[in-house]
Amino acid sequence: MNVDWLIVGAGYVGCVLAERIATQLDQRVVIVDRRNHIGGNAFDRYDQHGILIHQYGPHIFHTNSKRVWAYLSQFTNWHQYYHQARAEIDGKMVPVPFNLNSLHALFPAAQADRLENELLAQFGPESRVPILQLRKTTNKHLRELADYIYDNMFVGYTAKQWNMKPEELDTSVTNRVMVGITRDNRYFQDAFQCLPSDGYTNMFRKMLTHENIHMVLGTDYRALLSNLKFKRMIYTGPLDAFFDYSHGELPYRSLQFEFVNYETEKYQEFAVINYPNSHAYTRISEYKHMTGQQSPTTTVAVEYPRDYSPGCNEPYYPVPKEENHELVKLYQREIRKLNGSVIFAGRLADYKYYNMDQAVARALQVFEKVIVRSEVSLNLLSSE
Repeated sequence: MNVDWLIVGAGYVGCVLAERIATQLDQRVVIVDRRNHIGGNAFDRYDQHGILIHQYGPHIFHTNSKRVWAYLSQFTNWHQYYHQARAEIDGKMVPVPFNLNSLHALFPAAQADRLENELLAQFGPESRVPILQLRKTTNKHLRELADYIYDNMFVGYTAKQWNMKPEELDTSVTNRVMVGITRDNRYFQDAFQCLPSDGYTNMFRKMLTHENIHMVLGTDYRALLSNLKFKRMIYTGPLDAFFDYSHGELPYRSLQFEFVNYETEKYQEFAVINYPNSHAYTRISEYKHMTGQQSPTTTVAVEYPRDYSPGCNEPYYPVPKEENHELVKLYQREIRKLNGSVIFAGRLADYKYYNMDQAVARALQVFEKVIVRSEVSLNLLSSE
């Protein structure tokens, strides 16, 4: 079989690039994934009880990018959903990220009023303050509040999620922890917040429905190399695996999900409940809150962080530590030796955490700034 492109990985980046190459360049693509489904970790399916679940944990699309939104809207209608989450703190369910409603739920009224006034005076209404910034304030009361939030909402969750203390991780992790000087309980503040109305898998299926795209699932890409002829490759899998771990393994964190169906319309009041300080699991997610599905039963996912072991579970999160970034640089040198014959892109190939919209933006950027430009250059050379 002869094609123009072999794309390894049928997640967001692989699917977007396959669609762009097939429709915009009229070139033939084989997209292969070792798993037996498309969509990567955004894959969703109906379970045996008829409930639409996200196989790899809750995926809530949110973006401020009109471009990304418009691109995906070609392949799906949307179910609008504004995500709210809660955390169990001191026996109470409070909004996360921490905000003024969390403050009043956890502290006595007089103390909460005083702290609210001091927060408003120092940072202003509707602002969002990184926890590290709040911990450095000269206001003694606010510094104590910051320490309380850090110790009760961040330390325990981090220890379970990463199996490390916060100080062992890059400060980029801590910088993502915000305190909202607001009563807006929405988890995200993006302009567009929603889920595909017919599910993520159906959206990906529409992206890949083109005569120039051939899918091969449940197959390691190396099994195709002897019989498939292609001009260029796009690789979205683990960076270290491509080079046979020649510089050592890059660490990831993985997850394990326990799906439980209950004979009730709703199991919990909100879609996601975090448990930073109790239980072995980090959170429980109930999908019907997100999808809007109506059903007499409900399915929840209980989420347990795990170490990643190649071949045993899935890599979810690159581990943000300086030593890992240095290892990535060694593999990036290997990439340069390939002289552009293989394009690396995606969470695993870039060893960067991408939200879904960021993954789409990355794919569109690669298509326009790498692939299209190279095609133009080749055309100019051939015409000379």
